[in-house]
Amino acid sequence: MTPQQPVLPSDPADTSSDEFELTRREFAVAVVAVGAVGLVGVPPAQACPRGDQVSFTVNNEVHHLTDLDARATLLDVLRERLGLFGAKKGCDQGQCGACTVHIEGRRVVSCLTLALQATDRAVTTIEGVASADGTLHPVQQAFLDHDALQCGYCTPGQIMSAIACIREGHASSVEDIREYMSGNLCRCGAYVGIVAAIQQAAASGQVG
Repeated sequence: MTPQQPVLPSDPADTSSDEFELTRREFAVAVVAVGAVGLVGVPPAQACPRGDQVSFTVNNEVHHLTDLDARATLLDVLRERLGLFGAKKGCDQGQCGACTVHIEGRRVVSCLTLALQATDRAVTTIEGVASADGTLHPVQQAFLDHDALQCGYCTPGQIMSAIACIREGHASSVEDIREYMSGNLCRCGAYVGIVAAIQQAAASGQVG
């Protein structure tokens, strides 16, 4: 069954309007604001009979979905049913980390996680890490401070993994950061800035 496509506002990337103008820094702010590890300890998914309602708590908001295909991935549900496009579909094989989100605080690659594995659990995406008043998360701010992005496609996944990396206690050295961030690939090669950003955020003591 093909997931229902949500009705969304006009594409902000549409440059047909003469009024559209975006600086590189404005683009970077937008990327880190909205913009790979296996899931441990989550029971296997069960079949979801047609018509049954399934509940997801994403970024502290409860969503009730019906007619959910038991084979649907968490990534597809986030993007196609909930309209949360921060997690990117890169390799779709769990190798690039662009789709990284958190389930109960653990980072997972959502392209390899069945949506049903996340039912009744707290899911956090890049859209949910900033404060309610719009203040960026310390890791988001650090990515801006160190210009730790170029095209920005991998940035949401990088940030989600970076937050987890710090919380896991793996940001004490450059070597550890590189090791525990190795599941997130950046085709633009912004790794130096990414490492520096994680070091800054970890040193701030604000990532708990």
